[in-house]
Amino acid sequence: MVIIGGGGHGLGAAYYLAKEHGITNVAVIEKGWLGGGNTGRNTTIIRSNYLYEESMHIYEHSMKLWEGLSQELNYNVMYSPRGVMMLSHNIHDQQSFKRHIHANRLYGIDNEWLTPEQAKAYCPPLDISASARYPINGAALQRRGGTARHDAVAWGYARAASDRGVHIIQNCEVTGIRRGPDGRVTGVETSRGFIGAKKVAVSAAGHTTTIMKMADVRVPLQSSPLQALVSEPLKPIFPCVVMSNTVHAYISQSDKGELVIGAGTDQYNSYSQTGGLQIITHTLDAICELFPMFRRVKMMRQWGGIVDNTPDRSAIQSKTPVPGLYVNCGWGTGGFKATPGSANLFAHLIARDEPHKFNAGLTLERFRSGRLIDEAAAAAVAH
Repeated sequence: MVIIGGGGHGLGAAYYLAKEHGITNVAVIEKGWLGGGNTGRNTTIIRSNYLYEESMHIYEHSMKLWEGLSQELNYNVMYSPRGVMMLSHNIHDQQSFKRHIHANRLYGIDNEWLTPEQAKAYCPPLDISASARYPINGAALQRRGGTARHDAVAWGYARAASDRGVHIIQNCEVTGIRRGPDGRVTGVETSRGFIGAKKVAVSAAGHTTTIMKMADVRVPLQSSPLQALVSEPLKPIFPCVVMSNTVHAYISQSDKGELVIGAGTDQYNSYSQTGGLQIITHTLDAICELFPMFRRVKMMRQWGGIVDNTPDRSAIQSKTPVPGLYVNCGWGTGGFKATPGSANLFAHLIARDEPHKFNAGLTLERFRSGRLIDEAAAAAVAH
């Protein structure tokens, strides 16, 4: 069996295949280094307060795995449930967040509404004055949400998978997918030679479309740059994660003291990992308005990743028209928070050739049948 993609989802799937299904004859191939793609380029936000049942099941499953992941892998992933607060700036935001809160409570997921004063008490740097450029009329808070160390997640899964007999091959780029006379997958061509396999699983985020094209499979994805940046280190001053979908800005503070700031996706499709300057300029303007005390803070570095969005902004975990070929993609900006749950469910799909009840709706077929999971309407941006 071959898994294409050495990020959190691919390495995690290999680990769960070995641990839960006894399948150890697995090769994870990565064209660069482990965690060098989106796993190492995101802003590490973890939450499960999504709107629709299918999304809630997956992200809550993932959240529960996050809570015990360090013990599971015997590797400290630095999971920090400091709380994720989503700011409301207008009546539409307020109605949308309260809808999320009620839906989450029906499924036992924590999510609560805060007044502006309660939001200020939870995050003191926040400006809630009536004269603010982006006035705040409340916030939704998931106290179990937080952050984790992205590199540690990749390294932890890699070590645990390797200990169970999984082969991990870095600097090995896929150049083709070989199929037999009956159309079934027989292996992959790589820059280091052919690897035979009866099953091939693709977990390559923004580059999924280029790999799937090698097997003549079209996937409804659009790849776009998503940027993030960090400030100079500061003393501990920011106690939680704060997001504002309205102004496309979100912020937290790392253990090293840097402010980790994320922006919205660029408006154009690209495989670039840089993005436009106007995007981060807008984001920093918004951060300075929401948190005036940060106006004199210096930025230290900026980077980008490639997000893979589906038309309904929900992921794809599915068998494909090619027998033996599986795909895990379309997580958009929510890929990191889904890592343990996605990997666990993808391993179930690969091993048993049928989906788990939590990912049964994430098939390619939904785009043909119209049974979409419209998280695009549930949040302005799918962080």
